[in-house]
Amino acid sequence: MVGQRQAPRRRMEPDARRAEILSVARRLFGANSYASVSTSDIAAEAGVARALINHYFGGKRQLYLEVVRQMMVVPASVSERLPPTTPEERLSICVDRWLEVVERNRDMWLSAIGLESLGNDPEIDQIMLEADEIATDRILEAAMMTDITEGRTKLRAMIRAHSSMLKAASREWLVRGTLSRSDLHVILTRTVLHLLNTVFPALREK
Repeated sequence: MVGQRQAPRRRMEPDARRAEILSVARRLFGANSYASVSTSDIAAEAGVARALINHYFGGKRQLYLEVVRQMMVVPASVSERLPPTTPEERLSICVDRWLEVVERNRDMWLSAIGLESLGNDPEIDQIMLEADEIATDRILEAAMMTDITEGRTKLRAMIRAHSSMLKAASREWLVRGTLSRSDLHVILTRTVLHLLNTVFPALREK
């Protein structure tokens, strides 16, 4: 149980209320262990009745899984409304938007990527697989390569493999402090471009 702070209750539309619960849960699960956070804690800080959490999410476990999914799945906003410019500029914008999401949710991001290394929860594993596929879609969309058919399986596999480096690099930034956000932006943008422009053509020529 974490220290409860009773928030005043406010009238909100259902979608806004659900988003508020998720925001509070993301912060509490990121700052504390799963076991130490209760639905009562989340309800108190969100200013809702505990029954409303069960209504929207079905319980603590389901809420936690939704928080992990929300954290790991690259949001559509990362690759939405990109300018009709070069793949390099579009990918740069995507990386910057993604880094902003991670920085804003630092603790929950680190907690979520730590779950992947445990590898003993089928539901978490499924979320991670889904997240990798969606991230791959976002990258291909930004790079204007969604219509690639020849070598598509290898292309997607290559991008999914890149996600492991991305997570490790984010720890260097957020935990060790050996890389800055701007360093990470350069690393992620340049490595993706290298994979798409140099490595992938080499794979297709094999």
